[in-house]
Amino acid sequence: MNLGAYNRLKIVKSVDFGVYLDGGKDGEILLPARYVPKDAHIGDEIEVFIYLDQDERLIATTEHPLAQVGDFAFLKCSWVNQYGAFLDWGLMKDLFCPFREQKMRMERDKGYIVYVMIDEESYRIMATAKVDRYLNDDIPPYRHGDEVELLVWQKTELGFKVIVDNQYAGLVYRDQLFSDIHTGDRIRGFVDNVRPDGKLDITLQPTGRRATTDFSEVLLDYLEQNGGICDLGDKSDAEDIRERFGVSKKTFKRAVGDLYKRRLITISDTEIRLIITD
Repeated sequence: MNLGAYNRLKIVKSVDFGVYLDGGKDGEILLPARYVPKDAHIGDEIEVFIYLDQDERLIATTEHPLAQVGDFAFLKCSWVNQYGAFLDWGLMKDLFCPFREQKMRMERDKGYIVYVMIDEESYRIMATAKVDRYLNDDIPPYRHGDEVELLVWQKTELGFKVIVDNQYAGLVYRDQLFSDIHTGDRIRGFVDNVRPDGKLDITLQPTGRRATTDFSEVLLDYLEQNGGICDLGDKSDAEDIRERFGVSKKTFKRAVGDLYKRRLITISDTEIRLIITD
């Protein structure tokens, strides 16, 4: 039985206020009636999330929290008292983040990137905003162009720090941002480079041939929806291309070349035209 995680547990007893689940050496664990599936019976195994109630007793729920132990997440502060902040993680009991685990004093209704962990001393689930220490320092097993899941962490002078696949530190450089992103966004990205120190350079667009192929189809669809004409060409400003399509001029030119080789368009310095065939 894993605290702060999903478990498949067997129903062993039914009572007026819910059912009890077999928690092994941890004893029977209550699943309150409001969370019991209508078709559940004694002997059935169900997937539940295990956490601690207000009295620090093990309790189960079929609700899905925004994060579990071992996850990085963006959570909003619900309230603050003399001991720390309490974060909304989607369950009835808020997640505690003590002052010692905050980089700056958390404020109500503001969101923060945190790591969910079990406090070794109290065995309570808690959050820490000192997420750096929980990132994986090993050399990531990625290659150029690999697709990854990103949690946008914080803005810097160079761009945005991101957490890659819930493990590694990465950076999206400012010149790779072709749309607005914000702390807490969960987006996909692509590995551009694995640095010697294990840090990752990330781009938000596919790289190489994949980028060309993906955007070629976007551009072809744009032409079909706009009378076969695009008023951007080889001499167009990179910022105009970025504003229209959200890609770099390099990606745009590669896609134009791809469509030209396929004899689907004609090109000039200032526009491209779809070749209309009967």
